[in-house]
Amino acid sequence: MQNWALLHSISDLAAAPLNRIAEALRTATLPFLASSALVIFTEDCTGRPQKKAGDEGVVSRVSIAELDRLRSAMPGEVPWRTSALIAGEEREVLALGYGPSQALLVLTDPSPVEGPQKEEEALRLLSYLWRLTARRIQEKVTDAPPSYLLESRAASAERIRVTAELIDQHSTTLETLLAALRSTSMDDAAARTSVTDLAVKALVDLRTVSDRTSDLVEEPVVTAFERLREDLRPLMHFSNIDIQFIEPPANGRALPGEVAHAARAVVRGLVLAIAEQPDVRRVRAQWDCDGENLLINVRDDGLGALTPDSPSITRLQQRVQAVDGRMSLDVMQGWGADISVVLPLDPPAAPIGDVAAWDLAPRELEVLQLLTAGQRNRSIAGALHISENTVKFHIRNLFRKLDVRSRAEAIALAHSAGLR
Repeated sequence: MQNWALLHSISDLAAAPLNRIAEALRTATLPFLASSALVIFTEDCTGRPQKKAGDEGVVSRVSIAELDRLRSAMPGEVPWRTSALIAGEEREVLALGYGPSQALLVLTDPSPVEGPQKEEEALRLLSYLWRLTARRIQEKVTDAPPSYLLESRAASAERIRVTAELIDQHSTTLETLLAALRSTSMDDAAARTSVTDLAVKALVDLRTVSDRTSDLVEEPVVTAFERLREDLRPLMHFSNIDIQFIEPPANGRALPGEVAHAARAVVRGLVLAIAEQPDVRRVRAQWDCDGENLLINVRDDGLGALTPDSPSITRLQQRVQAVDGRMSLDVMQGWGADISVVLPLDPPAAPIGDVAAWDLAPRELEVLQLLTAGQRNRSIAGALHISENTVKFHIRNLFRKLDVRSRAEAIALAHSAGLR
């Protein structure tokens, strides 16, 4: 029975969508290793770097900064039991890394497994399921549909906006505090020095959070291109096609994570489609930047057998359109194909969603508008003359209809649809 349960868990993990993969992994681990919450931190998903399941007190409060500190302190990829600050509290955790993507798995308050043999077996099984999950996340992001790219871009933009607002607010407060404490009108020099040091440290921490957030949603263009080269290395090794890479300028503008994912997926798809054509010996892949767009060009020396309406090209067109880009295919019979792709580095200003498709009741739409404006539950209740419990009821319905799990995701999706 245990073997059947494990096989069932593996099947669920393989089929789980990205926004449910943490729940699937936690369900798989609970029979042999209990925990209060399970958190995945992966920079493969720029819009949602955290995947969480379990105790709401943990999953709603755990921060990227906490996870990043824990990951930096890990001695390796093997299961590591330690005490760490998670969700604002010092907790016992079990952490595992995954080298290829630098992903991190954290189980909070793990229940001890009795007996060294049982514990060894549990940790070995946990490691296997975690590797399977981390690889699956990579695969899903690589093959992400257009809807995922749209949502991820919106969530990334919203996280940057919220972080910037918090930094401005707290920086102003702390800088004012520093100015007051440095005043010569204060007598207690020791207290002034102590509090000044604390405030300076808080400012540095805030700036670090800002830099870290930007790192999560952007990727240097040279790094993104190198990852493309690594992706295509097996094809270069096992086929007779010579793939020539023309690198982008080293000082080119960093790529938003969704653009980097889309660019790699499009070039991989084009090269694979070209490789299926007869008499192709050489493919040339080039990236360039003009400050506002990523410019992609792929050429081959085949017989020009690619067609714009082929299924593979149509799917790639959809990926390009998902990030508001455009693709053109110029086929010369007997001379090969020349494909150009332009991917904007900034999201479109025009609305990209359809609020009507969410089927919201008039009151739910009012709540969403106030939520998007940054109002908290109490303010929403006052503005609409309803109770806070009623606001919570409407927000739960919004989460269900929008298929999101947090206020930030709901706000990001509303922004992407042009709702203000």
